[in-house]
Formats: sequence, C-alpha cells, structure tokens
Amino acid sequence: MKKMLFVMNPYAGQRKGAANLAAMIEIFNRADYAVTVHMTAGSGDAEQVVQTRGGEFDVVACCGGDGTFNETVSGLLKAGLQIPVGYIPAGSTNDFATSLGLSLDNLQAARDIVAGHTRLVDVGVFGERYFTYVASFGAFTRASYATPQSLKNVLGHAAYLLGGLAEIGQVKEENVTVELEDGTRIEGPFFFGAVSNSTSVGGVLNLSADRVDMADGMLEVLLARSPKNVNEVGEMLTAFQNKTYNCTMLTFLSTKKLKVIAEEGMAWTIDGEHQDGIKTIDVTCHQHALQVLCPAKREALP
Repeated sequence: MKKMLFVMNPYAGQRKGAANLAAMIEIFNRADYAVTVHMTAGSGDAEQVVQTRGGEFDVVACCGGDGTFNETVSGLLKAGLQIPVGYIPAGSTNDFATSLGLSLDNLQAARDIVAGHTRLVDVGVFGERYFTYVASFGAFTRASYATPQSLKNVLGHAAYLLGGLAEIGQVKEENVTVELEDGTRIEGPFFFGAVSNSTSVGGVLNLSADRVDMADGMLEVLLARSPKNVNEVGEMLTAFQNKTYNCTMLTFLSTKKLKVIAEEGMAWTIDGEHQDGIKTIDVTCHQHALQVLCPAKREALP
C-alpha cells in the first residue's frame, strides 16, 4: 500500500471538508492508500507536521483553504521533499485551486488525487517565506486576513468582497519602488500591488490565462496607481474587464525576480495570510518546485 499524510483544517470554509472526511478517506483507502490524518490545531501546524513527518509518506495531501495549502507546500520545500502533493480546496476563496482547475467538490478532488496525474508548478519566494499564488499589498489585501473566520464561514467568498469594498473608502497609496533584474526601476504611489503566479488573486482580480503560465519560471507583477478622474476610472475598469492591463494607471509585466523597497509599516498578504512589512525584500520564482496532483484533463506537463 502507498502511504499518504492527509492534513485537514477542520475550520476552513463552511467546514464542508470535515463533514466529508469519512467519504474522502474511503476514496483513498479504496485506491490502496494507507492514510494518516492530521487535524491542524492552529497557524503553522500544517507546515510543522509536513516538514517533520512528510518524508515518511509517498504522497502528502491537504484539505482546507489557500493558507493550509501554503503551509503544506512550505513544509515540503523546507524539508527538501520531492513528492506529489494533493489539494482538496475547502476555503472561502480557493485562488490556487481555481487557477489549476482543481475541483471544488471535495469527493471529486479526492478522486483526482488518487488518479495520480501530476503537473509541475512554480513557487514564489518572498524573502524566506514561500507563496503558491500571490504576495500583495494595498487595497483588498487587508480584507483577506482581517475578515473574521466566523464571517468567512457564513458568507464564504462574499466576505472577502465586502471587506474589500469597505477598504475602497479608505484607500491609502503606498510609496513603493520595484527593481527588476535588468535594472529597470518602477516607482510611485500605488493603491494596489501583487506579485503572483495565478489567474485569480483574492477572488477579486482575474488575470488572463493567456498571460499566466504557472510553470514558466516567471512571476507576474501588477501595480495600480489611483485614477485621478472619472475617465481614468472607466479606463482602468475596461482594462481589467478586457484583461489587457494597458492603461496609464496599470503596470503589468513578468519577471523571474525582483526587489521591492517600501515602508516597513506597509503590510503584505502571502496567500491570504498576514505578512509584516519589510523595507527591502527580494522576491524570486522557483521553477517546477511542486508536483501537484491534478485532474487528468488538466494534465499539461511543461
């Protein structure tokens, strides 16, 4: 029998994952997996158990939100493990799962894991911290980690949107300098910025799949300046709707690495979880760092 470490956040989303636990374990068992279940007890728990015990297993899988998946991936990479990882999305937003086309149905996601189709995916590194899909600052950023878990459980994705809309009324521009590896400097006050490897960011921003390749060794950078009048608001909305990002308020590019210089008090979010501000931070892309178990129809090895 193959051995699986199954990490579950029982409080993610509306607790559907916990309700489906027995059925998911049955799917794994019938596929000849001996499953060890670990219920997370708090922040950092998933990372610790994967880093400590992941090497004992053939597959590591998790059920929870993007934060749970981030911790699972961080544990694998910190332990230097090159084994497949499965993800059953059960959070409020599930950006990473949406970008990879993973099923939001817990039982179907479990079946896709045991089917064993792997896809290589890049991982970003923010200083010493890994991110699977985004590191962002500014508008909509605080909502992802400041919205109470109880509200997320009741309202789901709507909780993020409500939190984000509340932020719009008190948007603060951040003075940020971005240095690219070719020496290019991009400076200015921005009300939002993201370094991502995803087509969905915070459930609010959707990037074109034609512009985002999750295994090309590149990260996408989006910086947004505040519009000064109604015409610029319309121009920006059109650019987002058409996924062209070609208006004067937006900077959109792809890069392997970059340096961000900002005020230390400027908070970030890493895969939906809070990150204290850092004055100077290096962000890089580790190509093909993960083997993610995906549905067969999405199998597209680079």
